[in-house]
Amino acid sequence: MFGYSSEDKGMYNQTMYRKNIKLLSIFNFLIGFNLFWPIAIIYFSRVSGSFTLGASILGIIMLASTVFELPTGILSDLVGRKYTIVLGSWARVLAFLFYAIGLSYWFLVIGAIFEGLSRAFYSGNNDAFLYDTLADENMEGEFHEYQGKVSSTEQLAMGISAILGGIVANFSFSYVMWISLLPQIGMLFISYRFINPKLRKALDTNILSHIKEAAVLFVKNKKLRLLSLASIWGFSVGELGLGFKSAFIATVWPVWVIGIPSTISSFGASISFFYSGKLIRKFKEINILLFDSIFGKAVSLIAFGYPTVLSPLLGAPSSLLFGVSSVAEKNLMQKEFSSHQRATMASLNSFGGSLGYAGMSLVLGGLADALGPAKALFILTLIGLPVVYLYWIIFRNDKKEAVL
Repeated sequence: MFGYSSEDKGMYNQTMYRKNIKLLSIFNFLIGFNLFWPIAIIYFSRVSGSFTLGASILGIIMLASTVFELPTGILSDLVGRKYTIVLGSWARVLAFLFYAIGLSYWFLVIGAIFEGLSRAFYSGNNDAFLYDTLADENMEGEFHEYQGKVSSTEQLAMGISAILGGIVANFSFSYVMWISLLPQIGMLFISYRFINPKLRKALDTNILSHIKEAAVLFVKNKKLRLLSLASIWGFSVGELGLGFKSAFIATVWPVWVIGIPSTISSFGASISFFYSGKLIRKFKEINILLFDSIFGKAVSLIAFGYPTVLSPLLGAPSSLLFGVSSVAEKNLMQKEFSSHQRATMASLNSFGGSLGYAGMSLVLGGLADALGPAKALFILTLIGLPVVYLYWIIFRNDKKEAVL
């Protein structure tokens, strides 16, 4: 008598789907509206006293993310996507609070631990949240389309905030840090307004069995194994290089314009994310990933191998591939993940990437102190070249399967 009719349930699902997509777009915008991140390595190095210690904060973020990765992924599969986002938002607020206080290296360390925890809460969960929201409407086949559009808002915000961050930092790095805290509070507010999508299957195994089952799927699935290795290697090197690039830009440009290359790249990435669905349908995921890895490495080798005042701008064209490549990688991996372990499997992949990032951050910081940022980033690019080969193997295997 008081139950829902099938029509009522359909309307509720559509309301949930629309609300979650809209809120996720705003949520991602606030993640990106971060005046602090484009100049983070400079701030960390100033507070700590060296590139090595400054880069170690980046490493601690990822090391903490590594430690918390699997527990948070399992928590997401156990308690639901929304509540995991809420916890991640609380951790992010605390992280930026300690960064802003920034009285010593150890305040940065505490902030880094909280940020690592926040990243772990978000890493596998937020993609699973979007996928499950779409799955409730039988729209999971459109994941790449929606993932690109909700991610484009983050890049748009990064472009706006990057140039503002450079201008504000010219007056005070402390102002940058406190202003950056405000969007994190906004994210916390929004996180409580999400609607939890249905879990695809109840988790009926203990935690160790759950991890083992997910790990076995990586071992048995060759394509997923290659994708995961390429993702881990690429993140360990590529993401670290992006975070460290402002240290190089500061050697050829004044502080107040440091944000300009990030702004150009972020706007390009936003466009790339927005149109990723159409581009993926036309060119296919693995073709995009292979081309992007070759083009991106070539541009970086030129920019850091022959550093000039034009070098910071050389990465701008590759930003037009960043969004579609990110979506292509996630879409391929989501297709290979099992439905009831989607967040845990994504967390296993992020676990490897975070661990690699943490280790490489110390290497990069030491190289930068010894050789300078440009040479350090050139060597880092060389270390990332095997990713091209991994994507080539997947491309070749897909071609063989298509022939058969």
